Amino acid sequence: MKRYICIHGHFYQPPRENPWLEEVELQDSAHPYHDWNDRITAECYGPNASARIQDDEGRIMDIVNNYARINFNFGPTLLSWMERKQPLIYDAIREADRLSQERFGGHGSAIAQIYNHMIMPLATTRDKHTQIVWGLTDFSRRFGRDPEGIWLPETACDTETFELLTQHGITYTILAQNQAKRIRQLGHDDWIDVSGSRIDPTTPYICHLPSGNSLTLFFYDGPISQDIAFGSLLDNGQTLRDRLMEAFTDNGRDWPQLVHIATDGETFGHHHKAGEMALAWALSLIEADTGVRLTNYGEYLSLYEPQFEVEVYDNSAWSCVHGVERWRSDCGCNSGMHPGWNQAWRKPLREAIDWLSREAADVFDKLAPRYFTDPWAARDAYIDVILDRSDTNVSTFFKKHASRVLAPMDMVSALKLMELQRFAQLIFTSCGWFFDEISGIETVQILQYAVRTIQLAEEIGGRFLEETFVEKLAQAPSNVLSSGDEAYTRYAKPSQVDMLRVAAHFAISSLFESYPQEFNISRYKVISDFSNRHTAGRSSLLTGKAGMASQITTEYIEIQYAVLHPGDHNIICGIQFFHDVGNLRKMERELADSFNRGNLTETIRALDNHFGRATYSIWHLFRDEQRSVVNKILTPQYKLAENAFRQTYESNYSILNFLDWLDIPPPSHFTQATTFVIRTDAKRLFSQSHIDPEDLRQLMEEARKRNVDIHDETVCFAVAGWVNNAMAELATTPKNIAKMQTLATCLDLLEPLHLGLLVWKAQNTLFGLRVKLYENMVQRAATGDADARQWVEAFTILSRHLKVKLP
Repeated sequence: MKRYICIHGHFYQPPRENPWLEEVELQDSAHPYHDWNDRITAECYGPNASARIQDDEGRIMDIVNNYARINFNFGPTLLSWMERKQPLIYDAIREADRLSQERFGGHGSAIAQIYNHMIMPLATTRDKHTQIVWGLTDFSRRFGRDPEGIWLPETACDTETFELLTQHGITYTILAQNQAKRIRQLGHDDWIDVSGSRIDPTTPYICHLPSGNSLTLFFYDGPISQDIAFGSLLDNGQTLRDRLMEAFTDNGRDWPQLVHIATDGETFGHHHKAGEMALAWALSLIEADTGVRLTNYGEYLSLYEPQFEVEVYDNSAWSCVHGVERWRSDCGCNSGMHPGWNQAWRKPLREAIDWLSREAADVFDKLAPRYFTDPWAARDAYIDVILDRSDTNVSTFFKKHASRVLAPMDMVSALKLMELQRFAQLIFTSCGWFFDEISGIETVQILQYAVRTIQLAEEIGGRFLEETFVEKLAQAPSNVLSSGDEAYTRYAKPSQVDMLRVAAHFAISSLFESYPQEFNISRYKVISDFSNRHTAGRSSLLTGKAGMASQITTEYIEIQYAVLHPGDHNIICGIQFFHDVGNLRKMERELADSFNRGNLTETIRALDNHFGRATYSIWHLFRDEQRSVVNKILTPQYKLAENAFRQTYESNYSILNFLDWLDIPPPSHFTQATTFVIRTDAKRLFSQSHIDPEDLRQLMEEARKRNVDIHDETVCFAVAGWVNNAMAELATTPKNIAKMQTLATCLDLLEPLHLGLLVWKAQNTLFGLRVKLYENMVQRAATGDADARQWVEAFTILSRHLKVKLP
């Protein structure tokens, strides 16, 4: 009996971009990484693109691309971020699909996904259609081919969704066993009840639809998938392989069996540390077994047609035993992390979001015909603009879909209508309902999308929706706040951006950054016409004029500004639309006169007279720049605090020696100062591009002597970054023996830190050098080449510390 194994990874993260900036801002909860996308990429997406296969001593024998040997989907919004921020990993994922086609009979392992993880049974027909079109278009653009299958968010399904999928050429999708209702063998009349997850997952099933179309359904093995996600199967690759093999049986199965699982891709490395290595080892063991074959769904389906028909439960999903109630009611499904909390907020939130979507559709229906021949067809095609915002591509979009040649202001309105509909879909991203609390970051994210939807409806349609929306949110109880409207006003609304806030960000940050005449702030183009700076000690005054344009809507404004920094942590910024040069010059003259006289009170009064309430502060800076500016402003205070710790440490150095000699623990304030100083020195040392090994030796010795654990996450992050960068630099001059020896010495001193997978990039680089150079250098060393011998010796040390096995 033929036996096949397929592992599917659903790689997805809730979109985290600020809706106005199209960038993920700093997330302190992901520290020491910039944000959670960044962290999970380092822990999962990157390592799976270069997974280690190790020997019994933990040395790397091979590095493989896991994606090329599994079935997978990536969320389009996640890939969009990865394309911009992690292009090498993004390319490795696309390359994996190409390699999988070679491995699996021309069938790529990547499948599409519904665009922004909307629960399809709860969506309108229009939204279902657009979500499918956008998901398929995004896939084809990234992978260069049409997809065979698609991932339904939370595997949530209904008949209408299935019908739409078949109309767009999709041949299969993946469901959970509990979603199957009954089956029958093709050609037979009798149905068999398989409810309660009793369907046999080792064969595909055909689902006949009312239209006469059909869709193939694969029901993944639930128990094994659960044990991978929440059990210990990823503790060892052999264990995973054995569990998969145990699922085969010849009793009652006369078909080529397919044992397959599906789980969140983040399971392999993020949720389970080193899970990608267990997966790589299991895949290698399976490939080496002649009694079984790795496959993907597309290849298997091309070899074996379904023998059974299936009916499924409409409105069912893999993560809710109550159907799709998790996304519209307090059904009892939750993360389990907050006993005693309820999710009664889910229904009012769903009702508020549904209402907002209908209002946005009404605005679109009334206004879009002014600009588009077929507005809803134009919305489907708008994915082409989302994927490519270039002027040429936007022009092509309007040539195809505009009802006439649009004037610049009409083009702005038309693009805002399309953005209105984009965000009116993003508000349904499933993560907003999945977790336990309406003020959680995932729900706040969709509330931010709601803020943007409301803003656009007001700007282009004169429709004021916020008051009613907030009233509806007030009906949503919170476990930690007064109600859902507080989550909106406290956490979502403050993120709102308009063109004047962008201008304020530019003006304030210009005090601390040197910008070129033309540059971009996220999705806004800034053209700085001129600026004038006045300084008096630590005080500064900056005035000027600039233009800025949205690269999303092409909206353009010209502004004049003034920024006053008295020298402390306060900043006052005035922004107003530019009207005429005379008004600008008058403002500049009055502010400069009072400032240069040293009269800051009069300067502030003059600024108020010119700008009134149109003033901004450091609060209005976007988060990353805000953190940077605050650090610069408070550097003197931070330095004073550091000096206080350092003085405590250095002035009591002899006392620390004395206490150490008597084996008496030092008092806590001495210990805290010592730990702070040594860890600070470590981070400062590893911020340098080149390190003197002797400096590192002294630091490590001092940490050992003072019993300071420098295996702190922030320190290790800095150290690993330095090692990865040093190895990348070495790769540009791989025969530089001095650099190799210095790095080898440093790694020897860093051995106690046990950096592990933090240095996976350095390991990749070294493994590549091993493949390209090592054997040749060994041969040269054997002929008496002294330089080659030194190179091999240094490379051997590097390999030992980075745990790369040599041939």
